[in-house]
Amino acid sequence: MSDIDIIGQYREQFVTHLQTRTKLGEPKNLYEPVHYILGLGGKRMRPILTLMTAKAFGVKAEDALDAALAVEMFHNFSLVHDDIMDDAPLRRGKTTVHERWDVNTGILSGDAMLILSYQFFESYPAETYKELTKLFSKTALEVCEGQQYDVDFETRDDVTIPEYLKMIEYKTSVLVAAAMKMGAIVAQASKKDANAIYEFGRNLGIAFQLQDDYLDAFGDPKTFGKQVGGDIMENKKTYLFLKSLEKASKDDQDGLLHLYSIKPEDSTAKVEAVKTIFKESGAVEETKKAIQEFTQKAFDALAETNLPDKNKALLKQFGESLMERTV
Repeated sequence: MSDIDIIGQYREQFVTHLQTRTKLGEPKNLYEPVHYILGLGGKRMRPILTLMTAKAFGVKAEDALDAALAVEMFHNFSLVHDDIMDDAPLRRGKTTVHERWDVNTGILSGDAMLILSYQFFESYPAETYKELTKLFSKTALEVCEGQQYDVDFETRDDVTIPEYLKMIEYKTSVLVAAAMKMGAIVAQASKKDANAIYEFGRNLGIAFQLQDDYLDAFGDPKTFGKQVGGDIMENKKTYLFLKSLEKASKDDQDGLLHLYSIKPEDSTAKVEAVKTIFKESGAVEETKKAIQEFTQKAFDALAETNLPDKNKALLKQFGESLMERTV
């Protein structure tokens, strides 16, 4: 069986569990939005990683289903609230919760999802429960911190690359890392192994987000799920932008800052001009290099674990498939 089939199997197993464990309760206006956002699909990457890690450390994937569900529920809670903050009309191509219902419903249903996330840990023995909730609380708070950094950066002109990396680590990659460590905790892996698998997820998550920055500017419009050039239109200070400011000529720096101070009706010319500066400054090469470095750090952390070689190879292959994506 190919690795793609295995991932597909995990996804199917997870979605079945999700449908079984999330019944539609009363009042409908609280729980319908929860069902709606969970039903929009998505890659289910984080829960799949929880199941894969538990299996890699020698227990049945079923044992980790509730932990995986907590991760997915939390992830979707954060999306509902992020969409309100961004006033986003669409999520995965469908109407966002606050647009389909209203902002108050989005806030309240999101709150309920956060609480439901914690309830899924209650099926585990006391010691496992304690470990899972401790990691989960730390991660949830970091995700909020990452979101706040992201908001703060919108109005700052002095964001540094280390600050940007910390923001994407907290906003995106700590949840990937926690998803994997939870699989290790359920499997009662050693502390050393659980920490190493966390580092694997954390570095892979940063590489994944940097690649997202790159694809947003240079991805193929036919395969990239979002609008190519969206970050540039929104004046988002991505890794490409910050590296350009660091490396470009004075004229190009000034040009870039000017382009990032405007939001024209038709942004085609702006997007092309910015992409030219990204290329000529060497920022594109620097971004690709950073993606490689974080991917390598992830694989080095994986090598530190006491997992059987076969299981290491499977996780490494999953990491490679993530980093080879064009979407």
